[in-house]
Amino acid sequence: MLKTLHTVFYFELLLLWRRAQEWLYPVAFFVIIISLFPFAFSPDPLLLQTMIPGGVWIAAMFASILSIETIFHADMEDGFIEQSLLSPVPLPFLMLTKLAAHWLAAVLPLILLTPFIGWLFQLSANTILILAASLLLGTPIFTLLGSLGVALTIGMRQQGVMMSLLILPLSAPVLIFGVNMTLQTQAGFSASGPLALLAGLLMLAIVGIPFAAAAALKIGLDD
Repeated sequence: MLKTLHTVFYFELLLLWRRAQEWLYPVAFFVIIISLFPFAFSPDPLLLQTMIPGGVWIAAMFASILSIETIFHADMEDGFIEQSLLSPVPLPFLMLTKLAAHWLAAVLPLILLTPFIGWLFQLSANTILILAASLLLGTPIFTLLGSLGVALTIGMRQQGVMMSLLILPLSAPVLIFGVNMTLQTQAGFSASGPLALLAGLLMLAIVGIPFAAAAALKIGLDD
């Protein structure tokens, strides 16, 4: 089973590398949103230092949703999902492997840009570290929630709108805990509480969401 999962992971990364738009568009979207924040609020450095962690989180959330909107479409068209149901490897494990490759290629670059963004907005080194750590825990949850939204709405008209309506309310706790971590750090308090809650949400998402998304895809195939 591990060999099969390794093969799926390798080919997913290879396909994403060849389809560069699938990971370049989210990165470009993320950078543009962050660049617009000084124009939308104020060029005051002190105000921007307070607002930019929330802005980074919001941009990362929407970039994650943008990147995953069509993740299962090609698999449905070329019969990969049907073949996966016949595989000895359970479909949730295959989906989790595919999502891990997607997160690594399309979302991890956003986190790698965080130190540069923090430096531009004159954030402290500790704040940048906590912001990057919170994104490292939170963005996989957005990817998993996005996969569930895609699985539930695949084949529907106006899929993007329906998927956003499903995902955004579920993403609110992740957004709150992630931003709260950085704000507590800036205020001089410990961020261990929100960090533990965010890690718990990530473990819950990894355990439960792939099975729910796999069940939704099976129902979509039956229809």
